[in-house]
Amino acid sequence: MTAAPAGPRNRLAAETSPYLLQHAADPVDWYTWGPEALALARRLDRPILLSIGYSACHWCHVMAHESFADPATAAVMNALFVNVKVDREERPDLDRTYQLAHSVLVRHGGGWPLTMFLAPDDLAPFFGGTYFPAVARHGLPAFRELLERVADYWRDQREAIRVQNGELLEVFRALAPAPPADGLALDAAPLDRARERLLASFDAEWGGFSAAPKFPQPGFVERLLRHWHSTASADLPDLEALWAATLTLTRMAEGGLYDHVGGGFARYSTDRWWMIPHFEKMASDNGRLLALYADAAVATGEPLFRRAAEGTAGWLLGAMRGEHGAFATSLDADSEGEEGRYYAWDRAELERALAPNECAALSLRYGLDGTPNFERGRWHLHAHAPLAEVATALGTDEAGAASRIDAALARLAAARAARVPPGRDDKVLTAWNALVIRGLAVAARAFGRDDWERAATAALDALRERVWRDGRLYANWRDGRVGAAAFLDDHAFLLDALLALLQVRWRAADLEWAVSLADSLLERFEDREHGGFWFTAHDAETVLRRSKTFADEALPSGNGVAAHALQRLGWLLGETRWLDAAERTLRAGWEPLTESHPHAHGALLAALEERLAPAEFVILRGPAHEVARWARELASLYAPRRVVLPVPDDATGLPPALASKHSHAGALAYVCKGSTCEPPVASLGRLVRRLRDGLMLAERDD
Repeated sequence: MTAAPAGPRNRLAAETSPYLLQHAADPVDWYTWGPEALALARRLDRPILLSIGYSACHWCHVMAHESFADPATAAVMNALFVNVKVDREERPDLDRTYQLAHSVLVRHGGGWPLTMFLAPDDLAPFFGGTYFPAVARHGLPAFRELLERVADYWRDQREAIRVQNGELLEVFRALAPAPPADGLALDAAPLDRARERLLASFDAEWGGFSAAPKFPQPGFVERLLRHWHSTASADLPDLEALWAATLTLTRMAEGGLYDHVGGGFARYSTDRWWMIPHFEKMASDNGRLLALYADAAVATGEPLFRRAAEGTAGWLLGAMRGEHGAFATSLDADSEGEEGRYYAWDRAELERALAPNECAALSLRYGLDGTPNFERGRWHLHAHAPLAEVATALGTDEAGAASRIDAALARLAAARAARVPPGRDDKVLTAWNALVIRGLAVAARAFGRDDWERAATAALDALRERVWRDGRLYANWRDGRVGAAAFLDDHAFLLDALLALLQVRWRAADLEWAVSLADSLLERFEDREHGGFWFTAHDAETVLRRSKTFADEALPSGNGVAAHALQRLGWLLGETRWLDAAERTLRAGWEPLTESHPHAHGALLAALEERLAPAEFVILRGPAHEVARWARELASLYAPRRVVLPVPDDATGLPPALASKHSHAGALAYVCKGSTCEPPVASLGRLVRRLRDGLMLAERDD
């Protein structure tokens, strides 16, 4: 983690969040969000200055250096406000609420650092923004002057603030999803509209679905891959959807969004060409992209996609895994006070690190003989020429060129290891770890990597030991302390990860935990009146509003992932309560899914797809080595709506739905859709043909 500054310490020094600890030496009299700060603000009748950020946030660091570390500015803050600092990754509920409030008040999107001024009585914000500079520039007021103007407004305009706060709360109430209509019929129309919207926004030259800044948006790419697969056996397969997905994956993996030296993907690209990223790296993004590239490699056989998956897994295991087995949260964008310093190269550094033939190969591949593409005459590696063109110029084949480039990149990695690395936020977030576990599980199954399966299992066991206490899940852990009770995303993502890992290897304890999490979703989060799941548990603190959203944001929708995972678990174990909850979620989210932006609801669309055509389950029973061999063979087939469970004969504690599926002399496969199972198949060849061709085969002795 980034070390907290030395010097006098404020009350944040008692926290475990690396972000809060970064502010432990500020002269600001910071409080954390909680009863002490809220009661003090009411008693003093002072507004709350709420500052929300996270440890890898570049502009959070800038504002901290310019304003929060400045004694004169801190004196104004301390005299006029009760100052509250929040790590948005530990309290996503507060961040969601006040980001929405910011967008309502300011009429454009927010970001971090988020700076909001709250009335102490109802905690409604009456003014806000994001980054404010120390001196007026770019149309933004100087922060210290702003503080005084906000305090004056609070003192002189109480009635106007009361009216505005009431209007804000009315807007919040109006934004709540409408109850589902009676007799609503679910259909496939949103799936087709989502495909149309994605292709309409697709950048046909550089991939992706927006202008700069350009985010990876793995949910968009996954939706197109799934849509293509659903048409693959038709007379006219949707090759346009496949092309959009694979071009985007190719451009990202060849671009500067991907770290060609150390592996893994940065948060987003600042340009259309995926060339220069915002350099922070998040475990959540990389867990999702690992799964996506592994699936795409299986679907297409493209070596670049496998290489990107392997590099991403390598970065996660090498840079982000803690001694306890779970994964850290993020790497900072900055090192030595400069964004991207750790990743960029100048000519002298390259020539010192590389042999001449290696430098020549890299120069061809990454355009290092041209104009530097980064600040101060430096390069950030971004593929400039195709590998085939590089091979021709070097007088070798593609394998030879790739080998020379790999050797050069290994030398750069060794040289880079001597630099001051970016700070690492080493807290353990349950939801983000679940995304990494799922990514490792999907990739381990795709490529037969037992080491990745073991890493995923170790992370899962670390979560169970640390954030699962007395039947309750917690959202984060660090230094022996848990944070807030878990949110919807924590439960949904972890349930999804468990189901993914069970497809790699069988553990009865993991299925038992999945059942407990599914029941906890229904007990603690479900909107029992209108369907769907609240973001916070029924017994959690509610500030201004209780969020229930269905669209994907930076993370996939908790409602969508919950519906998808509950459906799968419900069909697997024959439990209608989970199937019914998933259907209620789809009905509750139908209006935003159909009337606004269907393509922005990727997780919910996956659940809808499997509601209309239930997932296919392949239950493998037999000797452990045989079911493992069959499972490896089936992993070579891209089938996003198939669940393969290798359950060895010696497995104990099986639920009735699985215990009833026996083996005999050797391995057997049971293929089921919904509540219907075909006769068992005793031949691996027949099973592969059955699954490949989609035909039901009557079992016979071969």
